[in-house]
Amino acid sequence: MQRPDWAPDTIDIERPSVARMYDYYLGGSHNFAADRAAAQAMVAAVPEAPLMAQANRAFLRRAVHHLAEAGIRQFLDIGSGIPTVGNVHEIAQRLDPQSRVVYVDVDPVAVAHSREILAGNERAVVVQEDLRRPEAILTHPDVRKLLDLSEPVAVMVVAVLHFVSDDDRPAELLGTLRDALAPGSHLVLSQASDDGRSKDERAEAERVYQRTDNPLWVRSRAELTALFDGFELLDPGVVWVPEWRPDTPESAEDAERAVFMGGVGRLGG
Repeated sequence: MQRPDWAPDTIDIERPSVARMYDYYLGGSHNFAADRAAAQAMVAAVPEAPLMAQANRAFLRRAVHHLAEAGIRQFLDIGSGIPTVGNVHEIAQRLDPQSRVVYVDVDPVAVAHSREILAGNERAVVVQEDLRRPEAILTHPDVRKLLDLSEPVAVMVVAVLHFVSDDDRPAELLGTLRDALAPGSHLVLSQASDDGRSKDERAEAERVYQRTDNPLWVRSRAELTALFDGFELLDPGVVWVPEWRPDTPESAEDAERAVFMGGVGRLGG
């Protein structure tokens, strides 16, 4: 397969990437045959896969819009993925051009394209780092330069945690981020859930993602709720993402087929 100009030399284009699979679900063009084959296998196992990606993206949009309207002007988007329509900085800076956004992703394609999009935007930056290294994120020079952690920050961990195993102690990772935040900060979480799914569906989805470097770890509503430890959940709590403050009642119909659950919590104090 010919390597396109936008693909860094360091990536294996024959091995599926979860970031590029997600890009495919969203109708993007920054993916390879291996990504498309894995994504299509996922669709065969869970036909709602593209819809769940779109529903999750809509959840991110609504959460950012709500927080920006509530006065949050700093956003740390961890696991931001390959840029598509409706990025955090576009939403936040539309409401207030002074809003500052740091994107974090481990995928080199996502980082390269984010840098292209953010060129010339002094209030948005991307760094290449991993959620499993929260201290490295918090102490990164670009994070420190753009964000003031003594003031409220919205931390976005959207569609990422299902690639973090229990062995990586996700509660501790989020706890490290929480302990660095000022009162009034928020945490936005979403991840794939197996609530209401058959064992066969879960097993097949897990088999698909075993092809990638990021196996799938689905969690229940109770497990996701527990990850908001130290935060006060905003209404309606942890729900299927179309049910989180939907634009219209109709947009929340058949919400359980969205696969992703999510919620937003506020840090008191």
